[in-house]
Amino acid sequence: MSQELTKRIITSIILLAVVLNCLFINAYSWLLLLLTVSIISWFEFFNLCKKIYKNGYSLIFSSLLSFLTLLTFVYAAYLTREKSGIIVMLFILLVCIFSDVGGYIVGKSVGGKKLTKISPNKTISGSIGSFLFSLFPIGIYIFFSNLNDNDLFDFVFDDEVIIGCLLISLACQIGDLIISFFKRLAKVKDTGKILPGHGGILDRIDGLIFAIISLLLINKILFWII
Repeated sequence: MSQELTKRIITSIILLAVVLNCLFINAYSWLLLLLTVSIISWFEFFNLCKKIYKNGYSLIFSSLLSFLTLLTFVYAAYLTREKSGIIVMLFILLVCIFSDVGGYIVGKSVGGKKLTKISPNKTISGSIGSFLFSLFPIGIYIFFSNLNDNDLFDFVFDDEVIIGCLLISLACQIGDLIISFFKRLAKVKDTGKILPGHGGILDRIDGLIFAIISLLLINKILFWII
C-alpha cells in the first residue's frame, strides 16, 4: 500500500468519525460542522478564483455565487436532518461516499476512455463505477434494519430508492466536475492542503454540496407540482 493511499484511508476514517459524531450528538453540533466546512470551502474556492480572474467584478460575482451556494447547502443539509431524520441524512452521506469510492476504485483499476477534457483523471469506467457503488448503501440499510421479508422485497425493488441513489451519484459527479473545471483553470491539483491524502475540504465535499442542493430543489419542485 502506497504512503499516499495510507494517508487517504486514515484521513477518511477520521473524517467519517467526526461527521458521524456531529450528526448524532444533536442539531447544534451538526450545524456547527456544516458552517465550519462551508466557511473553509468558501475560502478555498475564493483562492481558486483569485488565481483565475484578474477582473475584480468576476471575482466578486464568483465569490458571491459560491457564498450563496454554500449557504443553501448548509440550509438543505440541516433541514434534511431535522425534517427527514438522522438515518435519511446518513443514507445520503453513504451514497455520496460510495459514489466517490466507486469512481476512484473502478477508474484506477479499469481506466479506459476519458469522460471529459475538464478532468483528465475522470473516465467513463469510473463514472459507471460511481453509479454502481452508489447502490451499496441500500444493502447496508437492509443489513442493519429489521425489515421482514415482504418489506425487504418492496424496499430493494423500490424504484424511488434506486433512482434516488443514482440521482445523488449523478449530482456528486457533476459537482466534482465543476470544481475540477475551476482547479484546471487555476492550474492546481487540489483546492487546499488541509486534509492529508485528499487535498482541501472542498475537494471532499464538492459532490455532497451539489447532491444535497439537488435533493432540496427536487423536493421543492415536486411539492409545487403535486
